[in-house]
Amino acid sequence: QEYKSKGSSTLKDKTIIKDLTVGSPVKQLLTFALPFIFANLLQQVYNMADMVIIGQYVGSAGLAAASNSGELAMFFLFIGMGFANAGQVIISQHIGAGNRDKLKSTIGTLFTFGFILAACCTVLSLSLCNVSLRLVNIPEAAMDYAHDYAFTYFCGMIPVFGYNMVSSILRGMGDSKHPFIFIAISAVLNIGLDLLFVGVFHLECFGAALATVISQTVSFVVSIIFLYKHRDSFGFDFRRQSFRINKQALKPIVRLGLPISIQSIAISGSMLYINSCINSLGIVSAAATAVGNKITLIATICTQAMQAAGNSLVAQNFGAKKFQRVSSTLLSILCFCMVFCLLLGVLLLVFPKAIFSVFDRDPAVLELAPSYAIYCIINLVGFATRAAGFALLNGIGYASLSFAASIVDGIVARIGFSLLFGEVMHMGIEGYWLGGAIAGNVIGIVCFFYYLSGRWKKRQLVV
Repeated sequence: QEYKSKGSSTLKDKTIIKDLTVGSPVKQLLTFALPFIFANLLQQVYNMADMVIIGQYVGSAGLAAASNSGELAMFFLFIGMGFANAGQVIISQHIGAGNRDKLKSTIGTLFTFGFILAACCTVLSLSLCNVSLRLVNIPEAAMDYAHDYAFTYFCGMIPVFGYNMVSSILRGMGDSKHPFIFIAISAVLNIGLDLLFVGVFHLECFGAALATVISQTVSFVVSIIFLYKHRDSFGFDFRRQSFRINKQALKPIVRLGLPISIQSIAISGSMLYINSCINSLGIVSAAATAVGNKITLIATICTQAMQAAGNSLVAQNFGAKKFQRVSSTLLSILCFCMVFCLLLGVLLLVFPKAIFSVFDRDPAVLELAPSYAIYCIINLVGFATRAAGFALLNGIGYASLSFAASIVDGIVARIGFSLLFGEVMHMGIEGYWLGGAIAGNVIGIVCFFYYLSGRWKKRQLVV
């Protein structure tokens, strides 16, 4: 499966680039996705370790602060992740179409452009930290904790952006094993530092955020060292001139990355708005939602892995015009994700209070657990369908449709349904949960009908 260069002397016979256009699509998907699943599992473990440790040592106020600050941080990080995903797709399409001589300029441009974005987002997020926290209506009891967490996390934007860029390059080449190793290092270090800073030194939410920043910085440094040591295997020499922004390479990155970033920001922004409405209902509602969101995100262990694998498989096979392999990949993604998500939903439905109590033992919070579990099932179906839908749209480079669907999801459906059920129909906290769950299925429905139309086969390559 190792990919030999046909048109570039910079690539050696032995290379980390994998050809995903041959062999069984299901086997290729699983082979690519499994390391990513383990990476996501570790990432969720250390994300939950933050919540568990904060919940046990700080309490409900700390939980609400960390959850809302984390959502706020993701709002800015989605900008970098959008362009990183664009880089992954472009690299995959280049490989599928046989344009291996263009990889060097794409990688160098992605690195430099990503660094500029990271620096801008760091300055912007730190400048707007206090204003942003006020806008999401964080309860006063949690405000100091939230500021400590958010400000510290924002200081670590550059290494987080950098890690995402490195991972996107490797995944675009069909390598998901090494990103797993990098995240494993980060996860183990983060959990250890969490216990030290929060449990031993009692640094509360500041300590949890500091642990995350340090661990992600170490992961980024290790990933850069790996790329440098293996620079000959994918044709990037790390010379200063190689980092110059190439206008021809930048155009597809911006054309694809900008809509992906905006779509992620739209969804994240709508979730922040709904969280601000929920936060106004009090600390119990805020804490219950924070716990529920963390539990629901367990679904991303499978869905993000399948989508990331699907992005590369679809992009390479679309670049090679192997449409049947694209269809097989999408069906496999949908089946794997649906089984995983429904199993998770059943567990939460059967043991809601036991699962919630891992994070927060407040009796008032636990009373809301069974209600959340019901709406969680609807939301999880959306997680599964979105993974297949985004793999299709990202892989073929149809960013405009992905953007439009996300706007409908984030702004029209999520905010609209949540306000309808929560405010107009006076369902309170359950209304907001129901509105968000229904909205989460919009993208999957749009992508399903687009796939059935067959028009995706006629699209031009982004590259």
